[in-house]
Amino acid sequence: MTFEIFLVFFFSYLSGSIPSGLILTKLFLNKDIRDVGSKNIGATNVLRTGNKFIAILTLILDIIKGVLPVIITSFYFIDLIYLSGLMAFLGHIFPIWLKFKGGKGVATYLGIILALSLKLGFIFCLSWIVIALLTRYSSLSSIVSTFLIFLISFLEVNFELNSYLFITFVIILYTHKQNIIRLKNKTEDKIKL
Repeated sequence: MTFEIFLVFFFSYLSGSIPSGLILTKLFLNKDIRDVGSKNIGATNVLRTGNKFIAILTLILDIIKGVLPVIITSFYFIDLIYLSGLMAFLGHIFPIWLKFKGGKGVATYLGIILALSLKLGFIFCLSWIVIALLTRYSSLSSIVSTFLIFLISFLEVNFELNSYLFITFVIILYTHKQNIIRLKNKTEDKIKL
């Protein structure tokens, strides 16, 4: 393992592992987000506190956690951008600070996609919003939009990008396994937009 790979690996992971939702809810609401709703540290669960501002701020910071490491890596080690994206993504889902129990990865995934391709990032946002407005299910919006981005990526004819998006789609399916069961049983909570 070269020093460059080591550096990108840990910098990206540590960036992704910052638990924005937990920090913000403790700081501004004096709550532990892990005691609220789904007990997840992501923006959707932060929204369940009733504070939309903190939820939006969590969303923005979780997106930035994906954007920054990929952009910085692209300046110095362009051939390692997919490693950077993957580690930032995994850092959010498995943060060392929270005994590897983090969020579901969607906002950080969006940040990474925006850094890799503004076009794919825009398509993801549009798809997520349309599905969320139609169904009111955040989880369904995330799963379908992530799969859509994977399919559309084949137009780019970029094996590394295609592979990265396939891996992240599979991981997002994994992080949403309980949501998929609840969707099937029609017991999934709807979001209030």
